[in-house]
Amino acid sequence: MIETRIDKWLWATRIFKSRTQANTATKKGHILLNGDKAKPSSTVKEGDELLVKKNGYNYEFRVEKIIDKRVSATIAVNCYKNITPEDELRKFDTNYIGKGKIETREKGLGRPTKKDRRSLDEFKGWDEF
Repeated sequence: MIETRIDKWLWATRIFKSRTQANTATKKGHILLNGDKAKPSSTVKEGDELLVKKNGYNYEFRVEKIIDKRVSATIAVNCYKNITPEDELRKFDTNYIGKGKIETREKGLGRPTKKDRRSLDEFKGWDEF
């Protein structure tokens, strides 16, 4: 049976933009492999189920094919099946659309610093992803 590292597979199937991002997410515990926290060196094989916490969403995937080289998006989409529940996919619509005003900063404050950005992300609950 063919196996590959989970961080490499997440990058190859374009779930993450870079292997470093996939590695970091796995180290932080944002990737569950068959219900257990995965390490970057964990191996993934066909039939495994992944829970990926990314950008405030909990995506669920079933591994259909093992690849370890990055391929085009049209090929990569055939390597997994998205089994994310509909209510999770509609989370954006129910939480954000039409719920509030556009965020603004006071005139003259300029762009947010890294510290400002981190505190905003923490306030919004985005720091955990």
